[in-house]
Amino acid sequence: MYQQPAPYPGPTPAYGQPAYYAPPTQPMYGNGGNGNYNGDVKNPFEGDRFKPKKRINDPIFLILFVLQFLGFAALSGIALNTWISQGGLGGGLGKAGGQTGTAVTLNRSTVYLLLLVTAAAVLLSVAYLMLTRLFTKAIMHVTLILTILLNIGICVYYWITKYYSGAIIFTIIAVLSVFSYFGFRSRIPLASLLLQVVMDVSKHHMSVYAVAFTALFIQAALSVWFTFTIIATYAKWTPGNPSCGTSSCSSGKVAGLIFFETFSFIWTSQVTGNVALATLAGGPYGSWYYFGPRELGEMPKHPTMSAFGRASTLSLGSIAFGSLIVTILDMLRLILKAAENNANAQGHPVEACLACCAACFIGILTSMVEYFNRYAYIEIALYGKPYIAAAKDTWRLFKDRGIDALVNDSLVGMTLMWGAYAIGLMSSLFAYLYLRFTAPAYNAGGQYTAPVLLFAFLIGLACSTTMSSAIEAGVSTIFVGLAEDPHVLAIRAPALFAMIADAYPDVTRGVPRG
Repeated sequence: MYQQPAPYPGPTPAYGQPAYYAPPTQPMYGNGGNGNYNGDVKNPFEGDRFKPKKRINDPIFLILFVLQFLGFAALSGIALNTWISQGGLGGGLGKAGGQTGTAVTLNRSTVYLLLLVTAAAVLLSVAYLMLTRLFTKAIMHVTLILTILLNIGICVYYWITKYYSGAIIFTIIAVLSVFSYFGFRSRIPLASLLLQVVMDVSKHHMSVYAVAFTALFIQAALSVWFTFTIIATYAKWTPGNPSCGTSSCSSGKVAGLIFFETFSFIWTSQVTGNVALATLAGGPYGSWYYFGPRELGEMPKHPTMSAFGRASTLSLGSIAFGSLIVTILDMLRLILKAAENNANAQGHPVEACLACCAACFIGILTSMVEYFNRYAYIEIALYGKPYIAAAKDTWRLFKDRGIDALVNDSLVGMTLMWGAYAIGLMSSLFAYLYLRFTAPAYNAGGQYTAPVLLFAFLIGLACSTTMSSAIEAGVSTIFVGLAEDPHVLAIRAPALFAMIADAYPDVTRGVPRG
């Protein structure tokens, strides 16, 4: 029987399954004891791992990303300057503040609302991370059950309010979520052990939480900036506002500018979260897997800072490339949701149902691309590859292993995704209740309810997704390391290796690199 000390001091997760897999007969690294990497299953620096070539990858997408960000900043400056000069078109906090200000378009009371939404999203995201840290084993059961209840609640609400297209879709989602829970229940122990190992590593690398909270702070600041810019855009270019005397105003111009601002916000949010993912994968998690715990003395100094330097400079274009694909899909989904709302408003239930189905299909496709991209970003973080090369290696990994062999990682991702989804919905619910309570003058006919709820959902989803990326980065990095050097995991986390080898024996074969 193979017994190995825990990768770090402290209790090792146990499910009553001892590890029966023997370690490699040769030492993991080195040259026969000469001090350079004992014996060598694979050198941790093999294939430019952790030491990529000093070149900027995918420069075209890096330039596009920088240009769109500068464009957003310029547009924001113009809109905010006018908005501030007009006193924010009036409005205030709470019910009394909601009754003041212009009735033409969004005013300062909406800013207060979305700022409160951002604060709530940050607090909920932090609470979710803490729950994941403290209740690793139970978090999957809890989030899956809460998701089922949430979907059922939304389904019932839509049937009661006679929003039939949404009711039909959420009825299907609710039924599928119930069956998926029972289908995945037998796989929860392995996925829970994966999370426990990641939590054990992160406990000894506080940089994991530093990166997560820094990314969350940046995401929250970006959400606030986006909020002010959206409100200022409505205030400056909506017909009937005071500023229309000095500039041309039209609903079409407002729609176009809002589209660009939303596109920029989603792309920048995606890049922020993915830079954090690459930093964690190429820093604490990747270094732990290939070099072992810091106490062994083989881990490079400041791995997190080095990984961040690579992700934010040489590999930023590659990360922007992958993020752009997801952003385009997200924008398509928003367009389809707008078409659905328009069809409902005009009393066309068939068109609304078709648009809703198309939006759900795009949402599923987006989730698949995000899942695929996560492994590509890890390849980028470890080896400094361009996006296309990393995507090809990721595809080869998927073909060699099969989707079923990685389904437990999908379960982890699904749990965290549902958490982000729930936080986004709670942010929207908070915004809806605030609008109902304050009844602002500009929303007397309810015409601004949908966009405000959409912005609130995006803010909550973005904040939560940024936080959960810290967990997903660790789980996904372990799978990539397992695919390339499976016997390393037998040393790092023998109980986890034993459970994986028992359930998925093909996974213990290394993927040849070519």
